[in-house]
Amino acid sequence: MQGNIVLIGFMGTGKSTIGRELSKMLSYPLIDTDHAIAKKAGKSIPKIFAEDGEEAFRKMETDLLEELLEKEGNIIATGGGIVGSERNRNILRRLGYVVWLAASPEEILDRTSRNNNRPLLNNEDPSGTILRLLAERSPLYSEASHLNIETDQLCFDEICNGIIESARYHYGTK
Repeated sequence: MQGNIVLIGFMGTGKSTIGRELSKMLSYPLIDTDHAIAKKAGKSIPKIFAEDGEEAFRKMETDLLEELLEKEGNIIATGGGIVGSERNRNILRRLGYVVWLAASPEEILDRTSRNNNRPLLNNEDPSGTILRLLAERSPLYSEASHLNIETDQLCFDEICNGIIESARYHYGTK
C-alpha cells in the first residue's frame, strides 16, 4: 500500500489513538498535526490559541499540510478544525486516503470532558459548542473524506482493520 492514511474528524473521535494503533499495525510513522505544530511553535495548542489566536493556528495547519504533500507512507492524525478551509480540504485529499472518524455528540462530550487541552470547549456550554461545531463541520468532513466510520460502538481493532482494508482497496484501484 502506497500513500498516506489521513484521519480527520471532530475532537474526541479517536484520531490520535487510532493513528497510534495504525502506526503500530502498519509500521508507518505517525504524524499528529497538533503535536507537530506545538513542537514547531514551542508551545501548547491552548497557548497558541491564547497568545496568537485561532487564525494563526489555522495558518500553521495549512503550512504543515503543504509540507506533508512531499511525504508518503505515513499515518496523519489531524486536528478537528483542519477542514475549515477549502484549501485544507483539497490538500487533505491529495495527501492520501482520508478517513473521517465520527462519534455522537454525547460520546464526544464524554471523551473530551476528561481533557482540559481543548481550547474551543473551555466555555460555559461545551455541549452546545459541540453541537454547533458538528453542524458546521460535518459537511466539510464528508467533502474531504473517502470513508466515514462511526466509532461509538466499535473497538480499536475493528476501526483499524476497517481502515486498512478500505485503504488497500482504495490504493489497489488507482
